[in-house]
Amino acid sequence: MGIQDIIEGKKQWRAHMARVKALPPDYQIVYKEIQRYFFKVGPIDLPDGSLFSGIVDFFEEGVAAGKGVLELIGNDVAAFCDDLIKDSRTYADIYQESIGGEPGTAEK
Repeated sequence: MGIQDIIEGKKQWRAHMARVKALPPDYQIVYKEIQRYFFKVGPIDLPDGSLFSGIVDFFEEGVAAGKGVLELIGNDVAAFCDDLIKDSRTYADIYQESIGGEPGTAEK
């Protein structure tokens, strides 16, 4: 990764965050909670940025339709996030596999 890639990445992230800041306050709050959840859970494909931009696209469509954010995602932000990444591998899955267990199972 060269310096140009880093600069371009920062430009894209700033443009993305400008879109987030243009959303109504309730959408911004939920977006930040989603972002925090994903940074904790760690889906592997998170760095490519398509997940977050897709969420902003979805939120912008909801705003245009005059819907509240909870009408779009429901009352449980974590459940919404889990549904988004249910078929994606996470860093927790990789760790579980590295210690010899199957993802999603606990050893007795």
